[in-house]
Amino acid sequence: MHFEILVEDASGSIAVDGVLEKILGANGSSHSWRTHDYKGLGRIPKGLRGGTDPAKRILLDRLPNLLRGYGQSLKSLGDSAAVVVVVDLDDRDCMAFKRELLDVLNACDPRPTTLFRIAIEEIEAWLLGDRDAVKAAYPSAKDPVLDGYRQDGICGTWEVLADAVHAGGSALIKKDVWPASGNAKCRWARNIAPHMDPDRNRSPSFRAFRDGVRRLAAAR
Repeated sequence: MHFEILVEDASGSIAVDGVLEKILGANGSSHSWRTHDYKGLGRIPKGLRGGTDPAKRILLDRLPNLLRGYGQSLKSLGDSAAVVVVVDLDDRDCMAFKRELLDVLNACDPRPTTLFRIAIEEIEAWLLGDRDAVKAAYPSAKDPVLDGYRQDGICGTWEVLADAVHAGGSALIKKDVWPASGNAKCRWARNIAPHMDPDRNRSPSFRAFRDGVRRLAAAR
Protein backbone atom coordinates (compact mmCIF):
# COMPACT_ATOMS: atom_id res chain seq x y z
CA MET A 1 0.00 0.00 0.00
CA HIS A 2 1.26 3.48 -0.85
CA PHE A 3 0.19 6.52 1.19
CA GLU A 4 0.30 10.19 0.22
CA ILE A 5 0.12 12.05 3.53
CA LEU A 6 -0.81 15.73 3.73
CA VAL A 7 -0.08 17.55 7.00
CA GLU A 8 -0.80 21.19 7.76
CA ASP A 9 2.64 22.14 9.08
CA ALA A 10 6.23 21.00 9.53
CA SER A 11 5.94 19.87 13.15
CA GLY A 12 2.95 17.70 12.31
CA SER A 13 4.85 16.16 9.42
CA ILE A 14 7.79 15.36 11.70
CA ALA A 15 5.50 13.73 14.26
CA VAL A 16 3.66 11.67 11.64
CA ASP A 17 6.89 10.56 9.97
CA GLY A 18 8.29 9.61 13.36
CA VAL A 19 5.54 7.11 14.10
CA LEU A 20 4.60 5.76 10.67
CA GLU A 21 7.48 3.28 10.57
CA LYS A 22 6.28 1.89 13.91
CA ILE A 23 2.79 1.46 12.43
CA LEU A 24 3.60 0.26 8.90
CA GLY A 25 7.16 -1.07 9.05
CA ALA A 26 10.08 0.34 7.11
CA ASN A 27 9.15 2.77 4.36
CA GLY A 28 9.33 0.95 1.03
CA SER A 29 9.10 -2.59 2.36
CA SER A 30 5.51 -3.81 2.72
CA HIS A 31 4.17 -0.26 2.47
CA SER A 32 5.45 3.12 1.34
CA TRP A 33 4.55 6.73 1.98
CA ARG A 34 5.41 10.32 1.15
CA THR A 35 4.67 13.07 3.65
CA HIS A 36 3.90 16.59 2.42
CA ASP A 37 3.89 19.44 4.94
CA TYR A 38 2.12 22.74 4.29
CA LYS A 39 2.49 26.22 5.71
CA GLY A 40 -0.76 26.39 7.61
CA LEU A 41 -4.31 25.12 7.53
CA GLY A 42 -6.29 27.93 5.88
CA ARG A 43 -9.90 27.29 4.90
CA ILE A 44 -11.82 25.36 2.28
CA PRO A 45 -12.59 27.78 -0.59
CA LYS A 46 -16.16 28.63 -1.45
CA GLY A 47 -17.50 26.52 -4.26
CA LEU A 48 -14.58 24.11 -3.73
CA ARG A 49 -12.68 25.92 -6.46
CA GLY A 50 -9.28 25.68 -4.83
CA GLY A 51 -7.93 28.61 -6.82
CA THR A 52 -5.49 29.98 -4.21
CA ASP A 53 -1.87 30.50 -5.26
CA PRO A 54 -0.23 27.05 -4.91
CA ALA A 55 3.07 28.68 -4.00
CA LYS A 56 1.56 29.74 -0.67
CA ARG A 57 1.14 26.05 0.29
CA ILE A 58 -1.92 26.47 2.54
CA LEU A 59 -3.49 23.04 2.96
CA LEU A 60 -7.26 23.59 2.99
CA ASP A 61 -7.00 26.32 0.36
CA ARG A 62 -5.39 23.76 -1.94
CA LEU A 63 -7.33 20.68 -0.83
CA PRO A 64 -9.98 20.59 -3.61
CA ASN A 65 -7.31 20.72 -6.30
CA LEU A 66 -5.05 18.31 -4.43
CA LEU A 67 -7.72 15.64 -4.04
CA ARG A 68 -8.89 16.04 -7.63
CA GLY A 69 -5.28 15.61 -8.72
CA TYR A 70 -4.81 12.51 -6.61
CA GLY A 71 -8.07 11.11 -7.95
CA GLN A 72 -6.47 11.14 -11.39
CA SER A 73 -2.87 10.27 -10.54
CA LEU A 74 -3.69 7.39 -8.19
CA LYS A 75 -6.54 6.00 -10.29
CA SER A 76 -4.39 3.32 -11.93
CA LEU A 77 -3.27 2.03 -8.51
CA GLY A 78 -6.84 1.34 -7.35
CA ASP A 79 -6.93 0.07 -3.76
CA SER A 80 -3.13 0.05 -3.60
CA ALA A 81 -2.88 3.77 -2.79
CA ALA A 82 -4.55 6.21 -0.41
CA VAL A 83 -4.38 9.82 0.67
CA VAL A 84 -4.24 10.63 4.39
CA VAL A 85 -5.04 14.21 5.45
CA VAL A 86 -3.96 15.17 8.99
CA VAL A 87 -5.19 18.48 10.39
CA ASP A 88 -5.62 20.15 13.78
CA LEU A 89 -9.10 20.74 15.16
CA ASP A 90 -8.13 23.94 16.99
CA ASP A 91 -11.45 25.49 18.14
CA ARG A 92 -13.68 24.04 15.41
CA ASP A 93 -16.68 21.77 15.82
CA CYS A 94 -15.27 18.34 15.02
CA MET A 95 -18.30 16.83 13.28
CA ALA A 96 -18.97 19.93 11.19
CA PHE A 97 -15.30 20.10 10.19
CA LYS A 98 -15.30 16.43 9.18
CA ARG A 99 -18.40 17.00 7.03
CA GLU A 100 -16.67 19.89 5.27
CA LEU A 101 -13.68 17.69 4.51
CA LEU A 102 -15.90 14.91 3.20
CA ASP A 103 -17.74 17.39 0.99
CA VAL A 104 -14.44 18.20 -0.70
CA LEU A 105 -13.76 14.51 -1.29
CA ASN A 106 -17.26 13.76 -2.55
CA ALA A 107 -16.94 16.51 -5.16
CA CYS A 108 -14.03 14.64 -6.78
CA ASP A 109 -14.53 12.41 -9.80
CA PRO A 110 -12.85 10.03 -9.50
CA ARG A 111 -12.48 10.06 -5.73
CA PRO A 112 -9.14 8.94 -4.34
CA THR A 113 -9.25 6.60 -1.35
CA THR A 114 -8.88 9.18 1.42
CA LEU A 115 -8.60 9.09 5.20
CA PHE A 116 -9.19 12.32 7.13
CA ARG A 117 -7.77 12.44 10.64
CA ILE A 118 -8.17 15.36 13.03
CA ALA A 119 -5.76 15.94 15.92
CA ILE A 120 -7.74 17.19 18.91
CA GLU A 121 -6.91 19.99 19.74
CA GLU A 122 -3.46 20.05 18.14
CA ILE A 123 -0.84 17.55 16.98
CA GLU A 124 0.94 18.03 20.32
CA ALA A 125 -1.92 16.01 21.84
CA TRP A 126 -0.47 12.97 20.05
CA LEU A 127 2.92 13.60 21.66
CA LEU A 128 1.35 14.11 25.09
CA GLY A 129 -0.59 10.88 24.57
CA ASP A 130 2.62 8.94 25.22
CA ARG A 131 3.92 10.22 28.52
CA ASP A 132 6.76 7.68 28.55
CA ALA A 133 7.97 9.08 25.23
CA VAL A 134 7.82 12.65 26.58
CA LYS A 135 9.86 11.63 29.62
CA ALA A 136 12.34 9.67 27.49
CA ALA A 137 12.98 12.75 25.38
CA TYR A 138 12.78 15.20 28.30
CA PRO A 139 13.63 13.44 31.60
CA SER A 140 13.12 16.67 33.54
CA ALA A 141 9.64 17.29 32.09
CA LYS A 142 7.41 18.69 34.82
CA ASP A 143 5.15 15.96 36.18
CA PRO A 144 2.58 18.34 37.72
CA VAL A 145 1.99 19.89 34.28
CA LEU A 146 1.68 16.47 32.64
CA ASP A 147 -0.60 15.30 35.46
CA GLY A 148 -2.91 18.27 34.89
CA TYR A 149 -3.34 17.69 31.17
CA ARG A 150 -6.72 16.28 30.09
CA GLN A 151 -6.00 14.13 27.07
CA ASP A 152 -7.33 15.61 23.82
CA GLY A 153 -8.84 18.48 25.77
CA ILE A 154 -9.42 21.93 24.29
CA CYS A 155 -6.94 23.59 26.57
CA GLY A 156 -4.10 25.17 24.60
CA THR A 157 -2.30 21.89 23.96
CA TRP A 158 1.01 23.15 22.67
CA GLU A 159 1.23 25.50 25.62
CA VAL A 160 0.81 22.54 27.99
CA LEU A 161 3.69 20.71 26.32
CA ALA A 162 5.79 23.88 26.39
CA ASP A 163 5.10 24.37 30.09
CA ALA A 164 6.15 20.77 30.72
CA VAL A 165 9.38 20.60 28.71
CA HIS A 166 10.59 24.09 27.77
CA ALA A 167 12.66 26.27 30.08
CA GLY A 168 10.50 29.29 30.78
CA GLY A 169 7.42 27.53 29.41
CA SER A 170 4.94 28.83 26.86
CA ALA A 171 5.08 32.37 28.26
CA LEU A 172 8.72 32.73 27.24
CA ILE A 173 8.06 31.37 23.74
CA LYS A 174 5.16 33.76 23.24
CA LYS A 175 7.42 36.70 24.06
CA ASP A 176 9.59 35.89 21.05
CA VAL A 177 8.76 36.45 17.39
CA TRP A 178 6.62 33.93 15.48
CA PRO A 179 9.27 31.40 14.38
CA ALA A 180 10.05 30.59 18.01
CA SER A 181 6.83 28.61 18.50
CA GLY A 182 7.12 26.82 15.15
CA ASN A 183 10.74 25.92 15.77
CA ALA A 184 9.94 24.67 19.28
CA LYS A 185 7.07 22.50 18.01
CA CYS A 186 9.36 20.95 15.38
CA ARG A 187 12.00 20.27 18.01
CA TRP A 188 9.51 18.58 20.36
CA ALA A 189 8.15 16.41 17.55
CA ARG A 190 11.65 15.46 16.43
CA ASN A 191 12.71 14.52 19.97
CA ILE A 192 9.55 12.79 21.23
CA ALA A 193 8.20 10.92 18.18
CA PRO A 194 11.10 8.42 17.95
CA HIS A 195 10.26 7.22 21.48
CA MET A 196 6.53 6.82 20.86
CA ASP A 197 4.82 3.44 21.02
CA PRO A 198 1.65 3.58 18.92
CA ASP A 199 -0.01 0.87 20.99
CA ARG A 200 0.30 2.64 24.34
CA ASN A 201 -0.73 6.11 23.17
CA ARG A 202 -3.68 7.46 25.19
CA SER A 203 -4.83 10.04 22.64
CA PRO A 204 -8.17 9.02 21.08
CA SER A 205 -7.44 11.10 17.99
CA PHE A 206 -4.02 9.48 17.58
CA ARG A 207 -5.53 6.02 17.97
CA ALA A 208 -8.07 6.90 15.28
CA PHE A 209 -5.16 7.83 12.99
CA ARG A 210 -3.22 4.66 13.87
CA ASP A 211 -6.21 2.36 13.40
CA GLY A 212 -7.30 4.03 10.17
CA VAL A 213 -3.86 3.65 8.61
CA ARG A 214 -3.64 0.04 9.75
CA ARG A 215 -7.07 -0.71 8.34
CA LEU A 216 -6.14 0.69 4.94
CA ALA A 217 -2.84 -1.19 4.97
CA ALA A 218 -4.54 -4.47 5.88
CA ALA A 219 -7.09 -4.07 3.07
CA ARG A 220 -4.34 -4.17 0.47
